[in-house]
Amino acid sequence: MSRYFTYILELSDQTYYIGYTNNLWQRLSAHNEGRGAKRTRGRSPVLLKYYESFSSKSEAMKREAALKRLTREGKKMLIEGAHFSILELK
Repeated sequence: MSRYFTYILELSDQTYYIGYTNNLWQRLSAHNEGRGAKRTRGRSPVLLKYYESFSSKSEAMKREAALKRLTREGKKMLIEGAHFSILELK
């Protein structure tokens, strides 16, 4: 069963970037190496602040769209309420 992730990154300029992927570690590395989204290039290092896991790509994409509609304050509240361990991703 494939897993898909919706995630929030904090960029070096303290802005947030939201995306989805099927390989969170690989995508995070790509963002930090300048191979990620155009918006994250030149704003590294990026820090993973929040993620959610889904069983389908369409669910992850819908959640990505919903998170993008949140205000900055809403995103910050979501991040501050998140309690996850990096070990959960392995």
